Amino acid sequence: MKDWVVEQGLRAGDRLPGEAELIDRFGMSKGTVREAMRILKAQGLIRTRTGPGGGNFVHEVSRERARALLGNYFYFQNLTIDDIYQLRRVLEPELAATLAGHVPEDVLARLEANLAAYALPAATPEEERAQHVASLRFHAILAEQSGNPLLGFVIDFMVKLLSDLTVYRRLYEPQNLELWKQGLDHHRRLILALRSGDSTAARSTMADHMEMACTLMRAQEAIMEHRFLSD
Repeated sequence: MKDWVVEQGLRAGDRLPGEAELIDRFGMSKGTVREAMRILKAQGLIRTRTGPGGGNFVHEVSRERARALLGNYFYFQNLTIDDIYQLRRVLEPELAATLAGHVPEDVLARLEANLAAYALPAATPEEERAQHVASLRFHAILAEQSGNPLLGFVIDFMVKLLSDLTVYRRLYEPQNLELWKQGLDHHRRLILALRSGDSTAARSTMADHMEMACTLMRAQEAIMEHRFLSD
């Protein structure tokens, strides 16, 4: 059925044939067609509307749904900081380099506004947690700008994984002023490089940022693991 949707050039929002027509078209039993429709609904590829004008319609899986479904798999993989940064160190400097000089001014303004959420050191653990999440949002905003949908999705997905990991493993404790200070400085320098179109500076700044963040977050992870074992 998915192949047929592609062959017919159907797009999100287009109506699918009724059950009787699907049975006839694919030469399958009613039970088989209904099970196929159930699976496609679970995958988020079709949706059903009731009432006048209702029926089954092609549905585009949102980035949020795809990210959530994939995240369910990695939830049980016991990912570490090193696992995530092994990819981030490779992908994000190249993303920054390709975006230099091509980020719209309104997006640069969003990045600058995002900096305000962690412009000053956190005063409480709750503020520290919020600042960690906000600083990762900076990278999610950049990922949205990628002209490569696969690259953008992978980076956005890693950012979400790291954000969730930071929160539920409490990696924002204890407060790390060096991580805050260097992270803020790197983000400011990245905005300057992106605005000026300096791809070399954008790549090197992001690479430095990834190395710094990996080292310091790894230390946070070790501290929390030690606390857990001690407890």
